[in-house]
Amino acid sequence: MVRVREASHAGSWYTADGAQLGGELQDWLNDVPDTIPEIEPAGSSCQAPVTGVRAIIGPHAGLSYSGATAAYAYRCIDVAKVRRVFLLGPSHHVYLEKCAVSACDEYETPMGNIRVDTDAIDELRSKWGPDAWQFMSTRADEDEHSLEMHLPFIYKIFEASVDRIRLVPIMVGNLRLERERQYGEMLAPYLADEENLFVISSDFCHWGSRFRFTLCRDEDTQAFVHLGTTRSTTTTAAAAAGAAAQPIWKSIRDLDWMGMREIARLDHRAFARYLEETDNTICGRHPIGVLLAAVNSLYSRDQLDAALAAGSAASDAPRLRFVKYDQSSKALSPRDSSVSYASAYLCW
Repeated sequence: MVRVREASHAGSWYTADGAQLGGELQDWLNDVPDTIPEIEPAGSSCQAPVTGVRAIIGPHAGLSYSGATAAYAYRCIDVAKVRRVFLLGPSHHVYLEKCAVSACDEYETPMGNIRVDTDAIDELRSKWGPDAWQFMSTRADEDEHSLEMHLPFIYKIFEASVDRIRLVPIMVGNLRLERERQYGEMLAPYLADEENLFVISSDFCHWGSRFRFTLCRDEDTQAFVHLGTTRSTTTTAAAAAGAAAQPIWKSIRDLDWMGMREIARLDHRAFARYLEETDNTICGRHPIGVLLAAVNSLYSRDQLDAALAAGSAASDAPRLRFVKYDQSSKALSPRDSSVSYASAYLCW
């Protein structure tokens, strides 16, 4: 019997009508220019699709909020050589300290189903043990939106040849740095294979009192302070006033871009330090960490720094560039809230 993971968020987080969904996705993809500006913190521009894309980072909010941003990442993908898609997303509902893989045979979308690569999952479990790669329950699988929200785009870009690709869904738990490194090393051989594509599911800053995160930059001192609390690098009233004096959404952007710079440097440890220092609420921090660890397993720090200095001229070395950044709303007061979205590609 074929085990199918239902599209449990269809009809709420995105439309359940396949034809309508396909049209919306195509509209977002069409809105992405052929020459895509590579936004700060690094880059100039790229031509879509980008040759040699091995991974993308994209958001997983409701498609009406994040679909336009996610489309930038998906437009960067050259689908010609891809045969397998590793989909890594955080767990929002189940506490894990490891990674879990799907026990299903297919993932449903309103446009059609995507087959799971059960052979690849068996290979991971056989090589590294079922304890490292446990199965997630069907309920946990269907409750989680971070994986599902990428399925419509994956189906759409492979629509003409969807039967040839296989999906490896991975729910990434709350991993310590060393565990991220270990999982990165396990997945590195797959990342090195040009027939594999990695999709990393992550939103960026979740800002506002409802997220219990109100960090802002003081315009004068450049220190960060939590508005309305004493949890800060600077706890004076003057610092809080300085933080509130500039638009909050700009502080959120600055905070996100600090982390994006470390991601663009492909520096696993530096990204971890950034998270320790700021506690930015990047929900896909661990999937991103696993990706960075995989790259760091394949390339030395010297190689990566040389490639960063050379820019696009170093075509044989990894290059990660962000191509889109947005926020669900522009927060102006401590009563507001917002979620940040960013899209990036990794190629070599």
